[in-house]
Amino acid sequence: MRIGMMTDAYKPHVSGVTSYIDLNKRALEALGHEVYVFTFGDMDHPDDDPRIVRSPGLPIADTGFYLSLRHTAAAKQVIRTMDIIHVHHPFISGRLATVYGHRNQIPVVFTNHTRYDLYAQTRLPLMPSEISFSLLQSYMPAFCENVDLVISPSRGMEKILRQYGVKSHIEVVSNGADLKPFLSAKPLARSDFGFTDEDTLLVYMGRIAPEKNLEFLLKSFAGVTRALPNIKMLIVGGGQREHEEETKDIAAQLGSAERVKFTGTIAYDKLPSYLAMCDIFTTASVTEVHPFSVIEGMATGLPIIGIDSPGISDSIADGETGLLTADDLASYTAKLTTFCLNKDLQKKMGAAARKASDQFSIEHTSKIMLGHYTRLKENVVPKESLEQRLRSILKEFTS
Repeated sequence: MRIGMMTDAYKPHVSGVTSYIDLNKRALEALGHEVYVFTFGDMDHPDDDPRIVRSPGLPIADTGFYLSLRHTAAAKQVIRTMDIIHVHHPFISGRLATVYGHRNQIPVVFTNHTRYDLYAQTRLPLMPSEISFSLLQSYMPAFCENVDLVISPSRGMEKILRQYGVKSHIEVVSNGADLKPFLSAKPLARSDFGFTDEDTLLVYMGRIAPEKNLEFLLKSFAGVTRALPNIKMLIVGGGQREHEEETKDIAAQLGSAERVKFTGTIAYDKLPSYLAMCDIFTTASVTEVHPFSVIEGMATGLPIIGIDSPGISDSIADGETGLLTADDLASYTAKLTTFCLNKDLQKKMGAAARKASDQFSIEHTSKIMLGHYTRLKENVVPKESLEQRLRSILKEFTS
């Protein structure tokens, strides 16, 4: 089967979506399928894979996203040969996917990876939340009706799509992760980072960005350190320079600079060893749909603490694989303090988290997705294109 992944942004941009596309591409190719990625910008990026097809676009600041209204003629020629189009953003790539799919009788699958309502609040703070939500209610139902299958990575995100007004059938399929390196990870030496074996080492892994709620997390950490002297934190990941600097400034203002180590962006194959030397995985994000980093932390054997919200609560079993708290600084800090004090609980939940991570393996989820692709290819009649509908109407009037 020839599968076309369409996305607004791809490598070298780092995000959960780009990681998912890359992992799913490799998993499907291992099963004998041809998988192409169609994206915009970074025309000079050295792609070793000839099945990554880029079209020019205007960069949107340094977000990693590009603005474009069309793919090149050469890209469109390749898209026409696909058996399935799987699009991962609903706006630019989404609209183009439905045009190409209908025009060429190719079924279109859409996965909603992002809490666009909360993303808009963090990226466009001057826009009232009611406006951003209303825009999504105006756009998403019609867009989802125009594709052949809507995928949600979690039950929580499915509920959000229903709140947008989406009435289309939705399949829930987890975004799989390559867990093998995390399951067998060997820890780095803590002494290389100024930590000791007696420290309780917390870790955050992911992008440094406003929607990740790192200020909340650092405030909670500062509260814990006032009660427990041997608590340290490792922040693994990078982001836009101004966000990285702002986050470091927050740690300094809270008096935590000596206890928090920022690694910056780390090569993906090194991440398991960073996680393996830690004790508890922490996140305060409430914008997740299906958090890769949390699942990778689970596979490494780390218990998780996070805020009860879609995506996070779909991944963590409260009281079994980690702890969920209210979206409240005092509640989070109290539970984190209790967690840090109880080594036995950490070990028990960490073991349960490792076992529970199996359901999110890329080998498992890619086979589920392939089943949907096969069914659509064989059984679903693609929707008529606008051109075909106009011809049908014209024929009715002239016959």
